[in-house]
Amino acid sequence: MIRFTRRAFVLALAALLPMTAAQAADIKERTLKFAFQNNKGHPQEMGAQKFAELVAARSGGKIKVKLFPGGQLGGDVQTISAVQGGTIEISVLNSGILQSLSKEFAVFDFPFLFANPQEADAVTDGAFGQGLHAKLAPRGLVGLGYWDLGFRNITNSKHPITRVEDIAGLKLRVIQSPIYVDIFTALGANPTPLAWPEVYSALEQKAVDGQENPNTTIRTAKLNEVQKHLAQTRHIYNPQSLIFSKKLWDTLSADERKIITDAATEATAYQRQVSRQQANEALEDLKKAGMQVTEIAPAELQRMRDKVKPVVEKYSASVGAETVKTLYAEIAKVRK
Repeated sequence: MIRFTRRAFVLALAALLPMTAAQAADIKERTLKFAFQNNKGHPQEMGAQKFAELVAARSGGKIKVKLFPGGQLGGDVQTISAVQGGTIEISVLNSGILQSLSKEFAVFDFPFLFANPQEADAVTDGAFGQGLHAKLAPRGLVGLGYWDLGFRNITNSKHPITRVEDIAGLKLRVIQSPIYVDIFTALGANPTPLAWPEVYSALEQKAVDGQENPNTTIRTAKLNEVQKHLAQTRHIYNPQSLIFSKKLWDTLSADERKIITDAATEATAYQRQVSRQQANEALEDLKKAGMQVTEIAPAELQRMRDKVKPVVEKYSASVGAETVKTLYAEIAKVRK
């Protein structure tokens, strides 16, 4: 007669019970750090939260994603380096900032490139956007998708902007990227590159006169407290790259990679929807908060486009004529 100890009986019984997909999969217990610049309540943070929830659910709770919003772990430049090194596993940031790793990403900061977010989605989700993300692998990053930040607008504490001459002389904070410096130099401003965590205090202390960001970012960062004027210039549309550390990616099992990629795809769709819903709401909230909002007449927008044409030409040459030609051809397809 075979005798079972209590432990042996429990183990034998457990072996007969069906396993969940997560239990059966090759998944290790791990915690991933997800760092980004915007604050809680911003569509960027909401997308990150959705991603974290999806990863936890699909891994059976084994993979946890810890969020670090508001630039807690440093600005974008520092975060990219940390993701490459594997000390931060995930981030999301303006795709154009990645031009420091692959020059082609500069095209996503071309002024007045996209007419609407749907054009951007078609380009980033298609062969062009996926091809750019593929260029990140040799630089230690994996591109998981493109999120929406929206169209950028100019705020300042000095005066309303209704024409290009009103930008002249303003000391404006810009992203730490050469093309932003060149764009606002061409428009007559005095561009000042600053990491995002430094911006509110710089505006509050009058170290800079203004900055430029989408309305949702202006609202969640409460820049209306230190800025009076908001001009709807819509000068750049920002897709954002969701990036993952290749150093960690190369150690993940196929099951773990699928969890991450599937969660990224679903979170991307959610984030875009939330971001676009909030864009108009943010503008109304900023008006109610006392900001003076000006719309720019089509003729004045054309004057701005004319001012920055030399910048587009300069970066088209450095990016490569073939890349720029392909990009504009993709946009033309969407518009047809």
